[in-house]
Amino acid sequence: MVFGKKDHLIGLDIGSRSIKTAEIVETKRGRTLKNFGIVDIAHGAIEEGTINDPEIVAESIQQLLKSCGIKENNVAVSIGGYSVIVKKIIIQTMAEEQLQETIHFEAEQYIPFDISDVNLDFQILGESESNPNQMDVVLVAAKKEMVDDYINLVNLAGLNPCIIDVEAFALQNCFETNYDFQKENIALIDIGASKTSLNILKDAVSVFMRDVSLGCGQINQKIMSLIECTFEEAEELKYGNKPDRLSPDDLKGIVSSVVSDWCTEIRRALDFFYSTYPEDKIKRIVLSGGGANIAEFRDLLATEASAEVETMNPFLSFPIENKKIDEEYIKQIAPQAAICMGLAIRKVDDK
Repeated sequence: MVFGKKDHLIGLDIGSRSIKTAEIVETKRGRTLKNFGIVDIAHGAIEEGTINDPEIVAESIQQLLKSCGIKENNVAVSIGGYSVIVKKIIIQTMAEEQLQETIHFEAEQYIPFDISDVNLDFQILGESESNPNQMDVVLVAAKKEMVDDYINLVNLAGLNPCIIDVEAFALQNCFETNYDFQKENIALIDIGASKTSLNILKDAVSVFMRDVSLGCGQINQKIMSLIECTFEEAEELKYGNKPDRLSPDDLKGIVSSVVSDWCTEIRRALDFFYSTYPEDKIKRIVLSGGGANIAEFRDLLATEASAEVETMNPFLSFPIENKKIDEEYIKQIAPQAAICMGLAIRKVDDK
C-alpha cells in the first residue's frame, strides 16, 4: 500500500512497548546506517495493535526522530496481529491486471472478515507446482480500521505514511538483505512485548505465517501477580536490578514458565506447517525481538524444535555512518531492530 512519491524512507516500528526508527542512506560505499533510535512508550498506549492514546504515541514518535536528528518525513510503518491475514492461495493462471479486477471475489473464500472492511493486496509467486494451469499467490488482507488508525497516527506526528507493510514481511526483508541462504526451510520468529510473529520460508518464499498474543510483557504480568508493583516497576525487576524485591530464583522460575509457553505455541505452529509439508524439515530458526536475548528460550527452543537457533543481526550488511551511534549499544539492541530495519530498506515505489 503506497501513499507517497519520494524514494527515501524512514523505518518506523511502532510496538506496544517501544518505538524503533532507522534511516538507511545510499553512499559511495553502498547502503549505510545513518540513524537509529528507540524510545519506550507509556504502558497501555498501544495494546495488541490497537492505538489507545494516539496523542501520546505521536508525541513519542516526534521526540524520537528529533533525538536522532532525523528530518525526513516519508516513513514506512508495519502492522500485524489478528487484524491482518496473510495467506498463500492457488488460483487459475491469469494476468496481474485481470487478478487486480477479480481479487475481491477470490479473497472472499479465504478472509474471515467482511470483504468491504479490509484493504487487499497480493503478489503473484509463479506457476503452481501441482498444476501448470494454476499459480501461487500471496494474499494480504488488513482491516481498514487498523490501517486508517496507523495512517492517522503517523499524520498526527507530522509525517507522511508512504508504505504500510506487514510485520512478518518486514522481518523477511531484513533477513534476506543481511544473510545469504540456500534453498532451505527457515522459521523467522519475532518475540515482541505482546505479540510473537512467525514466518516460515520454503525455498526463499513465505509459505506460512502466524501471530500469537505472547511476548515479553508476560514476564512483567507474572512479576506483578507475585509482588505488588506497577508494570514499569516490573520492567525494572525483570532485569534483576532489585534482588531484594524479587529473588533471582523467583525471577528464573517466572522466565522459565513464560519461555516454556512460547516454545509450546511455536511447536504447535511448526506442527501445522509439517502437516501441510510432511516431507520438509525446518533445521534453522532465526530469532528477533526482545525475547531473542533470553538464552534459556534459545536453548529450550533448539531442543523442542530439533533445529539450530540463532539470533538475527539486522545491521550485518550496513556500516555505521553516524559516529554518534554507539556500536556496542547497537550490538545489544540488534534483535529488537529487525522489523524497523526491514522497513527502512523499503523504497516508496516498492510493490
